[in-house]
Amino acid sequence: MIKKRYILNFPPQSGDKAFTYHLVKEYDIRINILKAEVYPGKRGSLLLELQGKKENIEKGVEYIKSHKITCESLDKRIRWKEEKCIDCGNCTAVCFAGALNMDKQSWELEFDKSKCVVCELCIPACPLNLFEIDFR
Repeated sequence: MIKKRYILNFPPQSGDKAFTYHLVKEYDIRINILKAEVYPGKRGSLLLELQGKKENIEKGVEYIKSHKITCESLDKRIRWKEEKCIDCGNCTAVCFAGALNMDKQSWELEFDKSKCVVCELCIPACPLNLFEIDFR
């Protein structure tokens, strides 16, 4: 089993189809929706984490692409220079995913990489420039 993240961008005409259902049912892929922006009749985008067998994920991605949905692999993550952090908390104000939080006992910054959706909002929020994009 592997996990991969993808950004899906839907054209207006595909908003009424159950793509995630088909990924689960036909390709045995577990789906975690990390972020969604849907505008019925206009466009939509999803940030998904797909978990399953590599070959099933590849087939599922091909299925999505066959319906004129762009599917971009997210092969990047945020790297944080923890040793230089002064725990100011500026980044926590912009982290809607909850990956960045202040510990309520120690008042030190905590970064939960598993919650990070790589929105990149923390990069300009940090006054010391301690966040960087790391491409895998």
